[in-house]
Amino acid sequence: MFYGDLVLQNAGGEEEPLPPRWSMQVAPNGRTFFIDHASRRTTWIDPRNGRASPMPNQTRRVEDDLGPLPEGWEERVHTDGRVFYIDHNTRTTQWEDPRLSNPNIAGQAVPYSRDYKQKYEYFKSHIRKPTNVPNKFEIRIRRTSILEDSYRIISSVTKTDLLKTKLWVEFEGETGLDYGGLAREWFYLLSKEMFNPYYGLFEYSAMDNYTLQINNGSGLCNEEHLSYFKFIGRIAGMAVYHGKLLDAFFIRPFYKMMLQKPIDLKDMESVDTEYYNSLMWIKENDPRILELTFCLDEDVFGQKSQHELKPGGANIDVTNENKDEYIKLVIEWRFVARVKEQMSSFLDGFGSIIPLNLIKIFDEHELELLMCGIQNIDVKDWRENTLYKGDYHMNHIIIQWFWRAVLSFSNEMRSRLLQFVTGTSRVPMNGFKELYGSNGPQMFTIEKWGTPNNFPRAHTCFNRLDLPPYEGYLQLKDKLIKAIEGSQGFAGVD
Repeated sequence: MFYGDLVLQNAGGEEEPLPPRWSMQVAPNGRTFFIDHASRRTTWIDPRNGRASPMPNQTRRVEDDLGPLPEGWEERVHTDGRVFYIDHNTRTTQWEDPRLSNPNIAGQAVPYSRDYKQKYEYFKSHIRKPTNVPNKFEIRIRRTSILEDSYRIISSVTKTDLLKTKLWVEFEGETGLDYGGLAREWFYLLSKEMFNPYYGLFEYSAMDNYTLQINNGSGLCNEEHLSYFKFIGRIAGMAVYHGKLLDAFFIRPFYKMMLQKPIDLKDMESVDTEYYNSLMWIKENDPRILELTFCLDEDVFGQKSQHELKPGGANIDVTNENKDEYIKLVIEWRFVARVKEQMSSFLDGFGSIIPLNLIKIFDEHELELLMCGIQNIDVKDWRENTLYKGDYHMNHIIIQWFWRAVLSFSNEMRSRLLQFVTGTSRVPMNGFKELYGSNGPQMFTIEKWGTPNNFPRAHTCFNRLDLPPYEGYLQLKDKLIKAIEGSQGFAGVD
């Protein structure tokens, strides 16, 4: 049927008909679509205003979450209610939303590193297993004082092999039993406290508010700061030993110092661009016009002092002949000398769990992945490595709505969803296929459960999300967000 006389009111109040040889029809789900009989193509886009027709019974379009489909693509609803996609460019259909392969939405896939995997397997095979120790190490703590309780418990251990046995974590006042999920949550929550700049042990780099570096003035904030750095080193070593991840990312020189590798000018660029540009100017120009000496001013919490980069440095001018030495000494002071005691204590604690010579098989990039996992979450990899239980399957309408919601989330929200279900917001080096549960490798799992009145619930020990069969996309997304944001603690066996 043709609807050439269908009209639309434009901004001037005039009625605007459809273009010649265009018609409008209604899909089985009640959504309006348009037909271009000249090209024999269909589309949700109204040719009069370039806007997609609204989904029925929804106050806003799902497309608002993800943006429009790629050029030439169309979304339709199958007779069984499942959404499928038509590529009019190739005249093919598919169940998968083509926006899943858009790197601007889903994130670039993490390249598989065979070299890293071989190193990691070698590393794991050479970690000494503890002997003559109990079969588990109990950690009973309060959420409200997780840093203080953990510091007291872990620092009091004299036989560090105890920290290599199975960790049994209990949060005071909670009934959950730890089959792995609570231990992961402990590392996650403790990380956020240990590395919180509020405590003065670490600070953010000059580049951002999430990359951490050691605070060279930590001793002014905490007289016991070296003891705390040793404790943090132990926790970092325990995380690596038990295959857990820290919720923190450090500046590149930090990992290089762990590996006892020299730090160069290029490392400065990612930490402090302004400082880097200043040193680059010195390197490429005659520095004599700056009237510099081998002495730097330092300001720590308002206390100003001078530091000589070499004996008598205050009386040695920086010239073309010695500027390379000056740059080298500035970098050494900036990253190593000022935090030498703190780093030594950290490595003392880390080395009591993981032999320092053993981590030298990794470079600084790989060491970051070993300790902290992957920062950006690749939704496509996540989706491809997810299991479904109950009546759910990859093309089930509830599952399609779930992944659409995940795609609409920011990376931070995706991390929180992952933490809600698995106990950690980080992903292993080789992606979601290497997620671990209480009994070893355990893929992310979604199981049908409950009614539309229920909120989603999680089983962190098994990386499983119990997802009710909601009646619409917006209801699913709303319930999922509320479950994520309202989650705190465990009410049952986990």
